[in-house]
Amino acid sequence: MTLTAPPVERSETPRWRRMVPPALVGGGLAAATLALHLRDPHEQGSWGLCPLAAVGIQCPGCGGLRAVNDLTNLRIGDAASSNLLFVASIPVVAWILWRWGSGRWRGRPWQPSDRSLTMGAVALVVAMVVFTVLRNTAAGSWLAP
Repeated sequence: MTLTAPPVERSETPRWRRMVPPALVGGGLAAATLALHLRDPHEQGSWGLCPLAAVGIQCPGCGGLRAVNDLTNLRIGDAASSNLLFVASIPVVAWILWRWGSGRWRGRPWQPSDRSLTMGAVALVVAMVVFTVLRNTAAGSWLAP
């Protein structure tokens, strides 16, 4: 017994209309990256204060803004030092955005299975929890921004 996926039908929607969502996401990411390049988050309070950091907890996002600024200044080592989880996730996020955008371009949307979405979400949550716990302990203090 062979299981095969049903054929994916091509969309009849015009290409320019299919590409609006990926273009909006790409534009939003570009705008946020530009803002973080122009207004340096390394300066205390330049982007506000994280409530968790105020009580001494380094969440998985702590250092993410600084990492983006470092990457826009081509300081990859500094970016990894600011938030290693963020820097390590960039290739995965880029691949997901590429699959989404290229599928919409071709009119054959990328439709990951429910199982792969669930497994990806579980892996992300586990990685974030482990990263948070490690960066808040003495053994993983090198992961703190």
